[in-house]
Amino acid sequence: MRIAYFTHSLTSCWNHGNAHFLRGVMDELTLRGHEAVAFEPADAWSRANLLADHGAAGLAAFTRAYPLLDSVVYPAHADIAALVESADLVVVHEWNAPALVARLGTLRKQGARFRLLFHDTHHRAVSEPAAMRAYDLSGYDGVLAFGEALAEFYRGWGWGDRVHVWHEAADTRRFHPPAVEEPREGLVWIGNWGDGERSAEIEEFLLAPADAADLPLDIYGVRYPQTALATLAQYGARYRGWAANPRAPEIFARHLATVHVPRRFYVEALPGIPTIRVFEALACGIPLVCAPWDDAENLFRPGTDYLVAQDGAEMTAHLAALANDPAMRAQLAVDGLATIRARHTCAHRVDELLALVGQTERETA
Repeated sequence: MRIAYFTHSLTSCWNHGNAHFLRGVMDELTLRGHEAVAFEPADAWSRANLLADHGAAGLAAFTRAYPLLDSVVYPAHADIAALVESADLVVVHEWNAPALVARLGTLRKQGARFRLLFHDTHHRAVSEPAAMRAYDLSGYDGVLAFGEALAEFYRGWGWGDRVHVWHEAADTRRFHPPAVEEPREGLVWIGNWGDGERSAEIEEFLLAPADAADLPLDIYGVRYPQTALATLAQYGARYRGWAANPRAPEIFARHLATVHVPRRFYVEALPGIPTIRVFEALACGIPLVCAPWDDAENLFRPGTDYLVAQDGAEMTAHLAALANDPAMRAQLAVDGLATIRARHTCAHRVDELLALVGQTERETA
């Protein structure tokens, strides 16, 4: 099968979490003998910021980690029809220009042979519904939503059984426990500061508990304003800057535990949707403690795969216990990894995608 995926960027993971999952899915498709190509716009914000911060060297980690993947950078005046003329399946991520989304839908309505799916992995259906409704999806065969709560919004917009839940997952070819255990120390958090969506939560569930538990804390990520950096310094956290996502396994392997602090929208309006870091951390066998979020779809086993803290005091207690109990850390690592390998790998998601495409082909035959 020839698969074209229109992404914001495959080559850059600078504040672009979808790249993590997409890389693993495309790599799995390629290894199974499919022809999978990503298309990303020349003016992609994520790649532009990465190049501004780190130059061409910033792209090197992707090239080394994913030598089989092909990403075509296309200009604004590109002939979109020519890019997809041989495709069997076209998937379009929601972080694309409305004009591109509409153009691909028009091609489909005009008789293009490919199946056309819209892939939504964000909270804008809740936080910016008018912007999402502005996308012209009238020519699309279906929607891939990365959680049931998000899928419900599309059903309310008339998609019915043409919206499909397609969770993110871990690329376990690269995200796995270290082959040889080395000494571990302190906590790590890999995440971007964002737009104030969880500033208070980061302080309550990460910075203050790490300080109270007397655990060194390393923080990796981008878009930390000076006020945020000052807050990190106040609690003694060490800000390490951007880390290419392929480096995450080696970073996790140096630390005792990590923490998940969900954005507010995924707690209040879109329950049941974890970020990609939950899948990746568990796949790497690092103990995980989560700030409150409702695993409404029973993706994991809270309390077994990871610990849950209802407030800052409970987070402090969990972190202190993990620091002093190697057996507890080992059991969490084993249990979390087992759930990932059983249910949440990119191979599982490729199986689901191929089954879905086969289903839609039968229904429209």
